[in-house]
Amino acid sequence: SVDRPNLMVKIPGTTEGAAVIQEMLHEGININITLLFAIESYSRVAEAYIAALETRHAAGEPIDRVGSVASFFVSRVDTLIDSQIEERLSQTEDPKLQARLQGLLGKSAVANAKLAYARFQELFEGPRFAPLRGAGAKVQRPLWASTGTKNPAYSDVLYVEELIGPETVNTMPGKTIAAFLDHGVVRRTVDRDVDTARQVLTVLAEAGISIDAATARLEEEGIASFAKSYDDLIEGVESKRVALAGAVAAR
Repeated sequence: SVDRPNLMVKIPGTTEGAAVIQEMLHEGININITLLFAIESYSRVAEAYIAALETRHAAGEPIDRVGSVASFFVSRVDTLIDSQIEERLSQTEDPKLQARLQGLLGKSAVANAKLAYARFQELFEGPRFAPLRGAGAKVQRPLWASTGTKNPAYSDVLYVEELIGPETVNTMPGKTIAAFLDHGVVRRTVDRDVDTARQVLTVLAEAGISIDAATARLEEEGIASFAKSYDDLIEGVESKRVALAGAVAAR
């Protein structure tokens, strides 16, 4: 193991991963839970964190040094949902429906993240977590990932300005950091207009666009990408091993 108290191990927040996450946290290993797109997935891993701390606390083990973040991906949701909205727009000539659909462009990702934060508040400001907080436990902070703006029609600080609030982390790419330093506005926004966020997802559903199906697809694509990166790494290590072994044998 790596003897570093600030080390975080990254584990995908899938259904299968939740049990592993809870066990690792119970053992006192800090976890960065990644590939979270759905509110349900976020809720599952947040509850796994709380359950792990409860088990440690009941066993008399320290909980003040256990840390975790829940990496909730943002802009990719807009990229996918916007493409589905554009498809719907191409299929209708109804001006009222067109206006309604156009009003949803660029709104899904922030709405989804705001509702995840609302769930964070329910869990970590509620009565279940209170005794753990009293024993020194840290909250599991939401970490906003994929916050660079991909659509040039949108503000280049959209996924920063709209998600500012207590106990959050934002992993911005360098270009977004520079943009925010130049013209970003700092104000608490993450828990504002939550009812509007719910309405965005409701209207999407009424238009036949499922946020659940979209986030499930994004999770599957993310897992496939992670798996490919791992396979490429192992292949590279093996190629290097074979090359070095051959060089040694040739001496």
